Amino acid sequence: MIRTQKVRLYPNRYMKKVLDSLCDYRRYCWNEGLATWNDMYDLYTIDSSSPHPSAYIVRNELVANKADWQYALSARALQLAVADLGQAWQNFFDKSQPDWGKPTFKSKKAARQGFKTDRAKIVTGKLRLDKPHGVKDWYDIRISKHADLSGTLKVVSIYLENGKYWASLPFEVELEPKLRTGHNSAVDVNVGHLNYTAGVINTLPKRLRKLYQRIKFYQKRLAHKRVVNGNKATKGSRYVAMRAKLQRDYRRVANIQHDIMQKFTTQLVNDYDKIVIEDLSVKAMQMSHVASKGLQRSMFGYFRQILTYKCDWYGKKMILADSQYPSTQRCSKCGHTKSGNDKITLKGNAIHQTKHSEYICYSCGAILDRDKNAVANLLALI
Repeated sequence: MIRTQKVRLYPNRYMKKVLDSLCDYRRYCWNEGLATWNDMYDLYTIDSSSPHPSAYIVRNELVANKADWQYALSARALQLAVADLGQAWQNFFDKSQPDWGKPTFKSKKAARQGFKTDRAKIVTGKLRLDKPHGVKDWYDIRISKHADLSGTLKVVSIYLENGKYWASLPFEVELEPKLRTGHNSAVDVNVGHLNYTAGVINTLPKRLRKLYQRIKFYQKRLAHKRVVNGNKATKGSRYVAMRAKLQRDYRRVANIQHDIMQKFTTQLVNDYDKIVIEDLSVKAMQMSHVASKGLQRSMFGYFRQILTYKCDWYGKKMILADSQYPSTQRCSKCGHTKSGNDKITLKGNAIHQTKHSEYICYSCGAILDRDKNAVANLLALI
């Protein structure tokens, strides 16, 4: 199986220039490939005898028209860029993809630039890229020390974000299944917290709220600068400095959220054999921009994603409750399900004067915590 390690790179001055040039080259190959693909498709619609565009044909076209300066850069950057372009066109015809859309041209102004290579190696704890022909000077790149570098290295993704270089290192490894514990659990996802059999996990701690306040402040200041100074604002040194602070805080938020989710999912697969979660449609739940913001910050999709692959890794079973399963409306004591005007909403129940956080069964009279009742109902599916 594939286990990916995300590490920070510390290249010297020479290798920084190399990485920057490879990022630019990857963007150039993508844009040239997309333009060639569009031209070939337009020609195919006019004359059906013309070849239909594909990753293989577009790659051969770009290789045949290589300029002299391109031979000083890695050939794999071009080939992998065109391969990803072909995959992007395949995803375009599948609307079930999470980031569905037509492939677009890449901009050098994008906050994130990167490239891929499948010829990188780990040598004495450092990352070594493939050296093009005719290049004399070449250096290994130091990486962060906390990474686990065991396994067979596959296609490496390197990207530049906010002035820092990062690498995604996928290793093919053999993982042993976790020991059976004989215990099961269920997770009820909510905005700001996750409830499970043994307690509650806070997904929006105080330090995150402070970072979100700072992000909101930076966004307002940047928007004000754009309104006052127009397009010239983005070229100012103060604007660039504040945008760097905004990107830094976004990175801190992502690190905190990912750390919470990674630790919690690892705890689940260590302590339980079967785990039940809800099959929620997050897009359907985003009723307003306020609700959407809370749902995005709670990272429901990310939680399900990492729990899925960790269960596959360690031989545990994840059970998805149907999206129509009334875990919130059902009484875990007697099985009565509320309907009509008796249902609990985000604001409780105005007719029966009940709160959002409590569940009162109108059949058996049980008074339960709403989240604990939902967890018990999900656990009953095992």
